[in-house]
Parts: sequence; C-alpha cells; structure tokens
Amino acid sequence: MDFDVTHLIRETWSKIGLLPWHWIAPGIHITLATIATVHAMLFKRDPRAALGWVTVSLFIPFAGPILYYMFGINRIHTHARMLANRSFKIRVGFERGHLKNKTNNLISQEHDPAAQKFIRVSDNVTYRPLVPGNSINMLVNGEQAYPAMLEAINNAVDHIFLATYLLESDHIGEAFLGALASAHRRGVNVRIILDGIGALYSWPRMSQKLRKAGVRVELFLPPKILPPTFSVNLRNHRKILVIDNKLGFTGGMNIGARHLVDPIGGYGTVDLHFRFQGPVVSQLSDIFTEDWRFVTGEDINVAGVPQVQAGEAYCRCVSDGPNDDLDKISLVLMGCISAAQHQITIITPYFLPSREMIASLQSAVLRGVDVAIILPIKSNLRFIDWATRNMLWELLQYEIKVYYQALPFAHTKLFIVDEIVAHIGSANFDPRSFRLNFELNVEVIDTHNIMQLVKYAEAIRHQSTEITLKEVDERSIPTRLRDSFFWLFMPYL
Repeated sequence: MDFDVTHLIRETWSKIGLLPWHWIAPGIHITLATIATVHAMLFKRDPRAALGWVTVSLFIPFAGPILYYMFGINRIHTHARMLANRSFKIRVGFERGHLKNKTNNLISQEHDPAAQKFIRVSDNVTYRPLVPGNSINMLVNGEQAYPAMLEAINNAVDHIFLATYLLESDHIGEAFLGALASAHRRGVNVRIILDGIGALYSWPRMSQKLRKAGVRVELFLPPKILPPTFSVNLRNHRKILVIDNKLGFTGGMNIGARHLVDPIGGYGTVDLHFRFQGPVVSQLSDIFTEDWRFVTGEDINVAGVPQVQAGEAYCRCVSDGPNDDLDKISLVLMGCISAAQHQITIITPYFLPSREMIASLQSAVLRGVDVAIILPIKSNLRFIDWATRNMLWELLQYEIKVYYQALPFAHTKLFIVDEIVAHIGSANFDPRSFRLNFELNVEVIDTHNIMQLVKYAEAIRHQSTEITLKEVDERSIPTRLRDSFFWLFMPYL
C-alpha cells in the first residue's frame, strides 16, 4: 500500500479545522509588520512617529506595513545622493541632514559681536557663505510683486529660472505664461519647475499650456499610479525666479490672482516677496539648478555673470528639505531664538512649533526677550488654526504675546530678531515646512532693510488683536475637543 503524503496532510488539516492558507496570510502579515517595525525603530527619530508607524504596521493587517512602505520611508535622501554621485548604491534612508563643511566665513568678523552670534549659527549649519553687496526691495502683495517679476522676465536676455508651488490658470497666470513664452521665442533659455501636486490645483494645467508654447517645464515629484509614487507627501514649496543670474526673486508668494488684495472687502491673500540684486542671486540660481538636477538628472550650464556690488545688505540662502538639508532652517531659527537678547517677531500663516521650538521661545521670554507671534485670524486651512489654538496656552502662560491679524488672509512669513537679523522666504512654522517640504529662506543682515521689515511688522502688530490666556481657557468643551482632535495630527499637518 502506497503512502499518500498529500492525503495525510489534507486529513490532518481537516481534523484541526484549518486549511494551509489560514496560516499563510497571518504569517505574511507578521513578517511584513516585523520588517516595518524594525525599520521604524531603527531609522525614525521622532518617537511619536515611530510609535505611530509601529502601531499601524502591527494592527492593520497587510495595509499597515504597505502604508509604512509607501509613506513612512524617506527615499528623497537616498535619491538626492544617487543623483549627486551619479552612481547607484543601496543606502538606508536615515532621517538626518548633513552639516557638510562649515563655511569658516570671515564675514562674521566684519560685524559687531551682537551680529556675529547670529551669523555664526548659520555658518555652522549651512554650507553657503554670508555674502555682502546685495540690494533688497520688499514687494507687498501681488500688486507690487507681479509687475516687477513680469518686467524682469520681459527684459531677460540669457536665461530664466522659475520654481513655484502654484502657477494658477487665471489672468495672472496667463500674464506669466505670455511673458515666458515670449522670452522663449526670442531665444532665452527658460526652465520652469512646478510642484507635482501644486500643478494639479488649476485647470487647465499651466504645465500643459507652457509645453504647448515650447517652454521647458518639469514637475517636481508628480503623483503617478504606474509606477506608484511613494513621495506624494514631500513637496517643493520654494519660490525662485532668477533672471540672467543678475536679478532674483523669492519670498512666500505663489503666482495667481489670489494674491491681489482687496483690503476693504477682505478678499485676497496678503504676502511679501523680495527682489534681490548682488551675489546672493547666484545662491538662488544654485538652488534652482540643484532642484533641476533632482527632477531631471540634468546639469544646467549657463554663462557665468560676474557678481557686482548692488547694495549694502549681507545675505545668505538657507535651503531645507527631506534630504541632506533636513532641519537646517529650524536649527538656524532656534539658534537665533537662543541668541536673542531683546525682541523676537514671528509672522506666519501656520504655527505648529515643535516641542524644542516652544521651549526655545519660553526660554527667551524668561531671559527678558519680548516675543511676539502674529497669526491670521482665519487661514485657508482651518484645521491648522484649530490645532494651533490647542497649544497657545503654552506660550501665553509664559507671557509670549500672540496676535490675530484681521482679514484678508495673511500668508506672510517673517522672522526678525533684535533688529539685527531677519529670515524671509517660503518656510512656515510648522512640521510640514520643517520636516517634509523643500523650502528656501534668505538670511538678511542690514540695518536699512531690517528697519524696513521692523516697521512693517510693527504696523501689522498695532492693527492686530492680542489674544489672552483667559480667552483660550474659556473655549467651550466642544471647541476644545475639536481643537485637541486636530492637534493630535500635528506631526502630519
């Protein structure tokens, strides 16, 4: 009599009431969940994020580990290095930036000790030097910014580099489309980077219109189904316009009619943009070319333009992103907060600071520093407003002053310390800017420009409403529950 192994296995499984695949599925999940858990524990540096991903991976069968694989692993860090090295090597995506080589900037010795301590922070964090000889023009709202930018585009001779999160399909977007297409037709090298998600906000797509006009435009990490995109949460929020390496623009403004302000009706979006001339324009150009290489794998070769002295301002670009630049802006800002002696002014549309940032601000007040934070009374993302209000008591109880700016919505980002140093650019005070987005700020040290920014900030402060601890404490229970609920998701907002 032959021994039928297959029959014996089937008979055994039938006796215990299970079929083989009843064990296979749990086994696969346990294997995947274990791999995801080990990876999160080894390479996530925020314990809350690590614990969240471990919980999701363990307790959501199959989908949990897959979600971690799609959204929990930092691939940008590795991809950026691969492009830089031009070689394929498998690397683990540690969540940390690299200080690279310190700048050893002798410029700091030209300033008084009060300025040197701020300069030294950036010297030790960013690898770009603080460069003198720059002029800065502050442009308020789209009414001032867009005509200046369009004039620069229309006068371009050699090249135009433009990177923006939003380029909207409205009459402002059409004006830029016409100017860029005209520049292309007269032989100017026009390169444009639009964020892959931001490009979806408008219809018809401005990227398609630009391509029809013959303009070279690329999308930054566009979402795809095949092959699937695993970096959909990592966006390019930088705003850069460089003309012939002589003139540069950056700030917080996207391109669209929403930045045209009707102060009487309360419509539009208040914001600041800045026009630069001088050596800092080369740093703006370098950041664009780095992003271009990241997106396309191509190097851009443009004619070198000698940088002439255009003003008295000392400037430096500080780039940040989920690659080698991770944490650079937050480190510089916290360093400035720790070095402050008299006054800190923060204007931002979204304010969800980390525990370390809150502690730095509290410590500054305990040293006698006047800290003022100006927020919009109502932003375009209400859930962020609610999450912010859940943690305001931690600032107010230390006598940090918090103000709400009336409508129209203020998208302005401005950071000023001791009337000595300012940071202007695209970064908000929230986890998305400090941890997920590719951002760009410019450090400015110059008495004339700093005082102009101080006057602008003081005018806003006097027109805003100060919030008290009593008002925050007297919120109704339903309101506090709503605010607390959205605050729970702060690391992901």
